[in-house]
Amino acid sequence: MRPVQAVLAVVLVASSATAQPRGLVPADFYKEVTVEEVAMRPQGDMVAFTVMTIVEKENTRHREIWLQPLQNGKALGAAFPFTSPTENSAQPRWSPDGALLAFTSRRDKDENTTWFARVGGTGGEAFHVDGVSAEPVWSPDGKWIAYVKAPMRDGDHDGTADKKDEHEGWVAPDALTKTLDAKRFDGRVITSTRYKSNGTLTWLPHYSTKDVAQVFVVPAAGGTPVQLTRLTFAPSQLTWTPDSATILFSADPSQDDEYKQDPTSDLYAIGRTGGEPRLLTAAAGSERAPVVSRQGTRLAFQSVPGRGAETDILVVDIASDGTFRGQPRNLTADWNRVPGVPRWSPDGRAIRFDAEFSGNAHVFEVPVTGKATVRAVTMGDRTIKAASDSRDGAWMAYTVDTPLSPPELFVAAGVGSSEEQLTHLNAAWLAGVTLQPAERLTWKVGNGTEIEGWLVKPIGYVPGRSYPMVLKIHGGPHTQYGNTWFRTFHVLSASGFFVLYPNPRGSSGYGHAFTYATKAKWGELDTEDYLKGVDAALARYRDIDPKRVGVSGGSYGGYMTNWLSATTTRFAAAVTSRSITNWESWYGASDAQPLTEFEFNGPPWEQRELYRRLSPISYVEKVTIPTLIIHSENDYRTPIADGEQWFMALKKRKVPVEMVRYPRSTHDLSRTGEPWLLVDRLERIRSWFDHWLNTQASARPATTPSLP
Repeated sequence: MRPVQAVLAVVLVASSATAQPRGLVPADFYKEVTVEEVAMRPQGDMVAFTVMTIVEKENTRHREIWLQPLQNGKALGAAFPFTSPTENSAQPRWSPDGALLAFTSRRDKDENTTWFARVGGTGGEAFHVDGVSAEPVWSPDGKWIAYVKAPMRDGDHDGTADKKDEHEGWVAPDALTKTLDAKRFDGRVITSTRYKSNGTLTWLPHYSTKDVAQVFVVPAAGGTPVQLTRLTFAPSQLTWTPDSATILFSADPSQDDEYKQDPTSDLYAIGRTGGEPRLLTAAAGSERAPVVSRQGTRLAFQSVPGRGAETDILVVDIASDGTFRGQPRNLTADWNRVPGVPRWSPDGRAIRFDAEFSGNAHVFEVPVTGKATVRAVTMGDRTIKAASDSRDGAWMAYTVDTPLSPPELFVAAGVGSSEEQLTHLNAAWLAGVTLQPAERLTWKVGNGTEIEGWLVKPIGYVPGRSYPMVLKIHGGPHTQYGNTWFRTFHVLSASGFFVLYPNPRGSSGYGHAFTYATKAKWGELDTEDYLKGVDAALARYRDIDPKRVGVSGGSYGGYMTNWLSATTTRFAAAVTSRSITNWESWYGASDAQPLTEFEFNGPPWEQRELYRRLSPISYVEKVTIPTLIIHSENDYRTPIADGEQWFMALKKRKVPVEMVRYPRSTHDLSRTGEPWLLVDRLERIRSWFDHWLNTQASARPATTPSLP
């Protein structure tokens, strides 16, 4: 037997040495594990976090709360699941003393999804706190819990909720037409523009029939909840003053104004014992995300004067009840990025926040007094999210993902040093997959602006061979690509493609002027950024075949895919997802009219020439390249009619085209869609480009016509 085993071993080693390394395939999605929400225990000795896995057989996602014990910022043993493996649980939140962990979980027929569990000591089963039925916000002294929820309807005052009419709001209360027989009519009568919303598969009831959420407070040990507010608009983002006597919150008094153009949230304060809410801010624009310093003397919040204006962090001195003492000071006026939700340092001398920065995302800090210079607390080419601090600021935990790994849990000292990776939930399956790193690439456009992008080589790349390339375009356009996990790029790399993904003008993460450079110029300005990016990739790798370059993207990326297909001859195949083809028809069918009212300087009847000039359908007769159209049937952000128009035009012109319609799916199919459909989408993108760029390579000339 031994000689046979020895021969077999030699054969296996030889085969392994000559075998093509396996790259990422669409079905690997089922193995992905994602760390999402992070909550550091106030004492800094434990981290609670949400772990999301894919349950392939059930075509669903599963979430559990895990715990990672710490000692002096280092892992004390392995992380372990804390909540039941048979239930979905998320949104961990600690009590001030760290003894209780609250989380959200829908269990059996229990209508209360807010649960609590003891951590350490005797432990035990999850339980409810009487009177708490929404995400809890503990007072600093731990004696009270506030939350936001719509009041229970109890018309007969019997202490139980009234039976809900599932058709309520289907007929608008202000409708002029009459329903002849309500039992025979199951349609909708609509008088408001807000009858649909992306992410919701069904139509929305009339907004006036929905119960408005209010602020409630209840003793932390349980009891009868007291309704503090009776507003016509919903409070959110609750925070307490350090003396546990006052609750501050953000709310939008114009939330039901369907004609407003600008954000209009304000800050309010109300005593724990009740009274009228007090308006704290009255400036134009929006103020939100209030947070009081531990000393109780200052309030920090986000402020944006109007749509398209810069977001900043403001700080103001306050009285113990939240009343402003003086004018707010802008801490980020000289910082040309978008700061996230603020949080205070323990000593009250600085504000921290998360933010995007040139393809990365990090934790930043700005002092409250003196020169307000923003500095990065974390570093590196990666994406950091969900940062959570210990009470003394000595430690912080967060998620990190890179181009080579989905998000994992990390811990570091509060100053950003002594970082340690706490979870390796993807290590086992990634060990069997070969991934190519992302190479940074920059180029300049005509006005001197530098554009940043990244290039992923094919798996098994051999210099000198000829390879196709796919240009990937992100959505938004005010989002960014960068140093984060993108499975689609690796799937294409595994099929022999170079993948180029740039951040053109219009992207976030590069400053306000850069983000809004494309206003009223979608397609016309940013085309140069993409084409010169392709040129830069071709210059770096001469073995990219310029006749086998594809283009693909979703949302704004789908729009630009259609635009480039119609206005250039640089590409040999296209995959366009959740795209826009006709801005005039899009405006009438989408849930996001304010987007173009701002970006295109008005509605289509005021800017008809611009809407038509920037619509790819205006140039569809120039499209010759094979095109795969991917669209969700319940996409209300970029409705499927745009995909249908593109399909019909190409099919009538005998351009090779396929359309894939995904049922029960929204604009977010590629991110949060049903796993089976998400994986199917990956394979259709891969196989379309494999067919047209590998098997049926186009021989079209590599020239660029003048834009229309």
